Amino acid sequence: MTITDIKTIADLKKADYKVLSVREEIRKNLIVKMETNQPIFPGILGYDTTVIPQIQNAIIAGQDIIFLGERGQGKSRLIRSLVDLLDEFIPTIAGCEINDNPFDPLCSQCRSIKNEKGNETEIVWLERNRRYGEKLATPDISIADLIGEIDPIKIAEGKYLSDELTIHYGLIPRVNRGIFCINEIPDLAERIQVGLLNLMEERDIQVRGFKMRLPLDIFVVASANPEDYTNRGRIITPLKDRYGAQIRTHYPFTVNNEILIAEQEQVKFKDHNFIMPKFMAIVLAKLTMLCRHSTEINQRSGVSVRLSIANYETLGAASIVRSIINHEEVAVPRISDLNSIRPSTIGKLEFEIVEDGKEEAILSKLLETAIIETFNEYFQDSDLDSIINDFDQGLILETGNDMPSSDYKTQGIDSKFTTIMGKLEDLNNDAMFASSLEFLLEGLYLTNKIGRSNPNDNKTTYMTKKQRS
Repeated sequence: MTITDIKTIADLKKADYKVLSVREEIRKNLIVKMETNQPIFPGILGYDTTVIPQIQNAIIAGQDIIFLGERGQGKSRLIRSLVDLLDEFIPTIAGCEINDNPFDPLCSQCRSIKNEKGNETEIVWLERNRRYGEKLATPDISIADLIGEIDPIKIAEGKYLSDELTIHYGLIPRVNRGIFCINEIPDLAERIQVGLLNLMEERDIQVRGFKMRLPLDIFVVASANPEDYTNRGRIITPLKDRYGAQIRTHYPFTVNNEILIAEQEQVKFKDHNFIMPKFMAIVLAKLTMLCRHSTEINQRSGVSVRLSIANYETLGAASIVRSIINHEEVAVPRISDLNSIRPSTIGKLEFEIVEDGKEEAILSKLLETAIIETFNEYFQDSDLDSIINDFDQGLILETGNDMPSSDYKTQGIDSKFTTIMGKLEDLNNDAMFASSLEFLLEGLYLTNKIGRSNPNDNKTTYMTKKQRS
């Protein structure tokens, strides 16, 4: 018998269906995934040995969870991924607003239907995505939003205030037998936090003087910024104590994970052939990680992974614009494209200084540091002696973000350059050649091995230090 054949309580009993609590259900499905080595949170990167084991422990223990972390650490994505641990479908009484268990309904309407129809009570199957509710906490949220309110239309229809059927259920009762998340829970007003605590702990609610026992079956999850949750005292102690597990999220520990997240989350289009060189991706990832440790950037709210994602997208867009203008088949970002990421970077950072224009100088310094660190990972001084000698002999090279890629090969570059650049990427197209050459030249300049003119009209000239002086 399939679920399409099960249409009444009698059919459920015949199929020997067992209704589990939501915690038992999530626990059961987690154990199955662990036993069969299935990925528990697909797409969540960098948490395999830190956050995910703590989530497993909390679920196995049947605890409500609060995730603490700065912005852009994947808290919301983690919480929404919990939905995949629910059963694909569960049965509920047809027409019920709070997803009642067919064998033991809570609301008076479903109890009346069951008393009238008995085992012939009609059921429907609720898919897992409809068993998740989420609310961003704001100071203006009311008890009516979360729990419920007297419905004036039902009063006008002749029902009494003392009748449970007059209540219009809020968000939380409507995800009964599911998962409910409150993002940024410290932003809830204290009286709302008390109402939430009452519902979670005492299992009853009171709407405009009408008290109703409502033992909801809900897995409650919340998120918060540590600054708000721990230091400012903006969450009442009894509610804080109600969460069984407090799990701290974090930013990627490694450059590689930062890159993997950016590549996974970037908006992808298929209308152009775009290639991000590994060394440019490393520069972007290092820039983000340097921002997270800079004393000139406010760290209290964090530096989101979205910074890496937005810069990855913006840098790619700049290279695509150039390829369109120059009628090139492949778009590859260059060092000269890095100016394009300034808007997507500065808009996501909170600087400690207030002087106009200082933000640009701070960002330029961080970008230079990211390039130098990446450059030093690829090259040793001994690799570069022959190239530096060419500059000492009078070699001058020009680059520019609007310069066609094919022009980079026509400036007297010999095999020494291509051999060294081969350490970066396979130079199988003109665009990759141009990108690799720009990175090599800028790295030589920033490590004080050659000179450079001040960029002018989107052009930069690299030369010996003596020529520069």
